[in-house]
Amino acid sequence: MFNTTIVAHILAKKSLLCVGLDPDPAHMPAALREHPDALFRFCATLIEALDDLVCAFKPNIAFFEAYGSSGIAALERLCALPRRTPLILDAKRGDIGTTAAAYAQLIFDRLDADAVTLSPYLGSESLAPFLRHAERGCFVLCRTSNNSAGDLQDLRLADGRPLYHEVARLARDIWNSNGNVGLVAGATRPEELRSIRRLCPGLPLLVPGVGAQGGDLAAAVAAAIDADGAGALISVSRAVLYASSGADYLDAARAAARDLRDAINAVRGARGSEML
Repeated sequence: MFNTTIVAHILAKKSLLCVGLDPDPAHMPAALREHPDALFRFCATLIEALDDLVCAFKPNIAFFEAYGSSGIAALERLCALPRRTPLILDAKRGDIGTTAAAYAQLIFDRLDADAVTLSPYLGSESLAPFLRHAERGCFVLCRTSNNSAGDLQDLRLADGRPLYHEVARLARDIWNSNGNVGLVAGATRPEELRSIRRLCPGLPLLVPGVGAQGGDLAAAVAAAIDADGAGALISVSRAVLYASSGADYLDAARAAARDLRDAINAVRGARGSEML
């Protein structure tokens, strides 16, 4: 089951840090910007440099799709690299029937991703083709980190609960029969994040929004970790990827990742984790 696997990686690495791979040539080191293989080289070198510091990598498919066939080819090559750390494809897919099945085929069979982000807006049937892969993770959007998330996610149900609480309940009680469901819960709203952890004490939480989006690292970690000080993947992208735009970009990224990992572990330690 994926959820068991990801917790094992967290414990082995002593890290909750997940680094998002959002390759933007405009912010890459000057030496790479004009390189014909820039997307692949940038991400591949970062994976190699950061592997021992993180519990997962999270490539965002949009940054590859933006470059058409060459971008997709770069993503395929990246996913084909020998892998020591789980790879979560940030795709936010959500459709039904043969379309959903085709998305699952691309992500799990062709790209061989270890996990994917999914939108539950079309209901259970949009998730089913992904959920049947028990060894692959499915992180369902619950309470996201963007400013307008509350337009829909905070809407009140007839019993007064917010809609995102029902997503969390379905994930806990219905969708997780194969032990491979987690939730995406943003760092920008730590109280909502804490409420999701209370509702779903055993599910892994993928937590974006620290750094460029303004989420407070300490508050997010304290809200997201489970009773064992694990169960959360704190996702950071730009603060690590673009720590330097010079030739030292790998050293700078590694220093930034190490600082983030250590800051996260300090919060875990303050919570009395036995995992450190």
